Amino acid sequence: MGRKNQPVYRIVLAEKHRAATKKTVEQLGLYNPRNKEFTVKEERVKYWLERHTELSPTVHNLFVTKKLIDAKKVHAWQPRRKPAEPQAAAVPATKAETAPATAAEPKAEEPQPSPEATAGTVAA
Repeated sequence: MGRKNQPVYRIVLAEKHRAATKKTVEQLGLYNPRNKEFTVKEERVKYWLERHTELSPTVHNLFVTKKLIDAKKVHAWQPRRKPAEPQAAAVPATKAETAPATAAEPKAEEPQPSPEATAGTVAA
């Protein structure tokens, strides 16, 4: 609802599998974020909350602000995290640490033939 760059949101009751913009069960109110106008049918909201309907995090926070429900606000969205990069960088570092350790080990010296043992052989 609303116009371009002037949003107005409807608070609706919809089935979980259906899109909120499609067929809804009931329209419960309106929210205009520009002038903070918030109208809601309080009796119908309380009726549906008694039936254990699940609220979206944003609507939950609006109802807490309006004091329709007595609860704490919840995080409406979670920031995206990048867990794959630190793990991928840690694996090559362990291989790099093991390679110098094997190179640092002293090699067993090959026994040098004594000059007396080579005296009897003829070099060609």
